[in-house]
Amino acid sequence: MRTLSHFRYQLRRFLRFSEEVTRDLGMTHLQYLLLLHIKGYQEREWATIGELAELLQSHHHGVVSLVSRCEKLGLVYRQKGVADKRIIEVHLTPAGEKAVGKLARMHRDELLNCRVYSRCRVAGSCLMKRRKMIRQRSERVWLGIKQR
Repeated sequence: MRTLSHFRYQLRRFLRFSEEVTRDLGMTHLQYLLLLHIKGYQEREWATIGELAELLQSHHHGVVSLVSRCEKLGLVYRQKGVADKRIIEVHLTPAGEKAVGKLARMHRDELLNCRVYSRCRVAGSCLMKRRKMIRQRSERVWLGIKQR
């Protein structure tokens, strides 16, 4: 129970951090998550409302409203599908790309600096080595260096 409690505490601390930094940059936590899911969608630069609803674990109509708010802020734009005109593609604008990049770096840094590793007694040194390896790999990815 203690481990689960500690995990939930650390998770809540990270979520609170996320809520605060997104608010400081003038957007909501959900708006950031929308941008993150569009940017992180595999194999393409856009996502549909239905795909975003699944990723956000939200209702379709709620995501439509969220996209509309982000559109008004100049973070995303909608475009009819090229292959299928029935679908609407949601794309990031340059401002959306910049915002999600900045916030993602802040979130990555917070995770890397998280105290979860230092509080683990069982595998502390092993986890610290793993943390260093993840940080190095992450830095290479952010710098655009291909991994071998």
